[in-house]
Amino acid sequence: MGNNLTQDFKPPTKLNTAVLFLVFNRIQTTKLVFESIKKAKPPRLYIAADGPRENYDRENEKVESVRNYILENIDWNCEVKTFFRNQNLGCRLAVSQAIDWFFDYETKGIILEDDTKPSEQFFQFINFGLHKYKNRTEIGCVCGYNPLKPKLDKTDRIIIANYPHIWGWGTWKRVWDKYHMKTFNHFYKVRTLYQHIKHLRGAICISRILKGVEQGEIDTWDAQFGFMFSNYKFKAVYPPINLIENIGIGNFATNTKELKNINKISTVKLNFQNLKESYDELFEQERFNIEYPNIYNRFIFKCRKFLKNT
Repeated sequence: MGNNLTQDFKPPTKLNTAVLFLVFNRIQTTKLVFESIKKAKPPRLYIAADGPRENYDRENEKVESVRNYILENIDWNCEVKTFFRNQNLGCRLAVSQAIDWFFDYETKGIILEDDTKPSEQFFQFINFGLHKYKNRTEIGCVCGYNPLKPKLDKTDRIIIANYPHIWGWGTWKRVWDKYHMKTFNHFYKVRTLYQHIKHLRGAICISRILKGVEQGEIDTWDAQFGFMFSNYKFKAVYPPINLIENIGIGNFATNTKELKNINKISTVKLNFQNLKESYDELFEQERFNIEYPNIYNRFIFKCRKFLKNT
């Protein structure tokens, strides 16, 4: 891909993109993420919250405390919209329907959950990417979390990869409108995923998650979003360094109870005027080797890396 960076475009010091903040019952992580949002001062803030679960001790009180805290601490001039559920829908429906609602009003936007703590540069980078790639229909989203260890000699590279990461991200309505797809058989899913990400174990694992979602055994929305990327051959934009920290790992989390190798926020300062675009065909290999490691995939990755460097 060529370098389509508009030379006279300067990332705005003031955020001009709406933010969707997805919350539930975790007041401590919500406070930390919201403090970062307050510093960015988005012009429009959308707050979506799932309802309390039945038979959970003090859940209604926890949910209300999160909602009240946010509404009572918006100290900048912005338009606020809320989507507060009375009943619990669970992760899959609560998140996907909240994003549906968000894009009923917006053509682009930033999505943050209550455990994804962003840096100041996160907002600058997502805002920058949503502007830069707004007319590039093959680009599906702009990601804030980079799962790989930073390569200090390549901090001037925008990474274009085939699969998204949704710990702090931004996208356009034109992309999200394709999210709700029909059900496909298992072989089609594995083949479609593998053709896109070139990682067999990753493709099989994602397909199994999708099967679990369809059977009501797994409550998530993001595997469907990832499969949509493979089905439509979308690409994701990543920063050269990590701009998001997941602060929700632990027993109180829904889908991130035991994750390891989580990157911290990088302190490297990005020079937006000098960022160059680079398609990285090994990005998925490195990422999925971290998430789904096995001997076969490590061998394939080393062969690909050797061939690339010869």
